[in-house]
Amino acid sequence: MRLYLLLLLCCFLLVLPSCSRKEAGEGSEKPAVAVIPKGMTHQFWKSVHAGAMKAAAELDVEIIWKGPFKEDDRESQIKVVEDLVTRGVAGIVLAPLDNAALRVPVLNAARSGIPVAIIDSHLQGEDYISYIATDNFAAGKKAARRLAELLAGKGKIVMLRCMEGSASTMEREEGFLEEMKAFPGIEIASSNQYGGATTESAYQASENLLAPFTDAGGVLTLNGIFCPNESTTFGMLRALQDGGHAGKVFYVGFDSSDKLIQALAQGEIHGLVIQDPFQMGYLGVQSIMQFLHGQEVVKKVDTGSVVATRENMENPDVARLLKPDLKQWLNE
Repeated sequence: MRLYLLLLLCCFLLVLPSCSRKEAGEGSEKPAVAVIPKGMTHQFWKSVHAGAMKAAAELDVEIIWKGPFKEDDRESQIKVVEDLVTRGVAGIVLAPLDNAALRVPVLNAARSGIPVAIIDSHLQGEDYISYIATDNFAAGKKAARRLAELLAGKGKIVMLRCMEGSASTMEREEGFLEEMKAFPGIEIASSNQYGGATTESAYQASENLLAPFTDAGGVLTLNGIFCPNESTTFGMLRALQDGGHAGKVFYVGFDSSDKLIQALAQGEIHGLVIQDPFQMGYLGVQSIMQFLHGQEVVKKVDTGSVVATRENMENPDVARLLKPDLKQWLNE
């Protein structure tokens, strides 16, 4: 009987690790890599997803795509990270909603032996294997130079910020303000208003921001506007369109979507700083697998940015970033 119980215990211990792997991979024998975006709706995150799926196909990896629905739900993103650490995934690719709030969950993942690659937005600490993102400060400077060029170095402008705690947009905003110091003829009339994480909140904030600069005849007394991400850019576009101001003020935004591209083509937007989210997703998964295979992983990767304009938007290198083909990887 003792021998039988000993054999039964050995069998149980042998089966247990394979059960854990199966749970993490959701029934697959492939290593499971979780990719956690800031949100699930914007075009930007769909491109990240597509890049991760391309890497998964090449590296024979199972992707778990899961994140908060809204880009201001820090608690939800923290819970997603904690749940996936408990499940024992092979690695995590994370776009942190808050550069401080996600630090402890990432630290706990590292202590559990789960490598984390950070994409899109910087995270405090050093408990990750790689940081893969746009040089956001430099991208903000590019936006400032584009707007200053349009204004010939003179005029009154405003900037609608995104939200506090989002490192990527904060860096763009600071880069924009820093570069504008080179143009003393440009007055920054407002730079302390926040649009929030959704297009609806950004739309309301845009209307509130524009109201003091609209005269009795309904004419906007501004010469230029800058917004640092997709939701603020679209929210401001809607406010300009509804107020009859679209195309009458120089406007530079960030990121891409069908409606933003249409506005760029129609002259309602005069510049979009475009990133490479597809590459972020791809390199994020690739870095996890390199680490797991004992290969060298680059600690910091700049995925680059370009300013798309009405004049260059059909250029193949710009068009690829403006309108990435996601159908092959997302079945859309």
